[in-house]
Amino acid sequence: MAIYQLDENDFGFPSAELADPELDGLLAIGGGYEPERLLNAYVAGIFPWPVPGVDQITWFSPDPRFVLFAGELHVPKSLKKVMRSGRYAITVDQAFPEVIRACGSVPRPGQDGTWITDALVDGYCELHRLGFAHSVEAWRDGELAGGLYGVTLGKCFFGESMFARRPDASKCAFATFARRLFDAGTPWIDCQVRTDHLARFGAREIPRTEYLQLLDREMRSLSQV
Repeated sequence: MAIYQLDENDFGFPSAELADPELDGLLAIGGGYEPERLLNAYVAGIFPWPVPGVDQITWFSPDPRFVLFAGELHVPKSLKKVMRSGRYAITVDQAFPEVIRACGSVPRPGQDGTWITDALVDGYCELHRLGFAHSVEAWRDGELAGGLYGVTLGKCFFGESMFARRPDASKCAFATFARRLFDAGTPWIDCQVRTDHLARFGAREIPRTEYLQLLDREMRSLSQV
């Protein structure tokens, strides 16, 4: 299947259904992190996922898609105990630049955060300034202990990355934020690709076609507001 070269001056994308299944859903390369391009990507079921060693930005739409639905959130008893203890203070949008940079620098077992480049940080910080990108922070003794960031469109939240400097910090941030989202009417959280970490919270794989249908329904309702 063809990998599409994006136009620097055209912020549109080819159909997500054209992504290459043999390359983890790679669809296109090129372009930049302009706010309009990023938002067009999320609306179309696509997200940037830079590949180390590749000079241009790589854009993906994997099949299957990993999604956490409202009503399916599972918080383990041990984590509930930590959350009730008040070990971490959870805030939203209090340290976006610090959170996204930490997601790219704090080591995670089996993962390499170096794909979060300076250009990506700048692009998402601009999305944050415009009110579309958000961070969730877990604080301990006044220090940033963990957190996550992602993008909101309408009632949908598209998770991007998380980090932890202390045990259970990012888990507490995610569980607290997920509950708030679902209580506010968010139908699902896009978790992109499967991880054991998020599977423990109840996220599951669904066919990309189903995900795109769900996404289209939400984006249509957003355009009618």
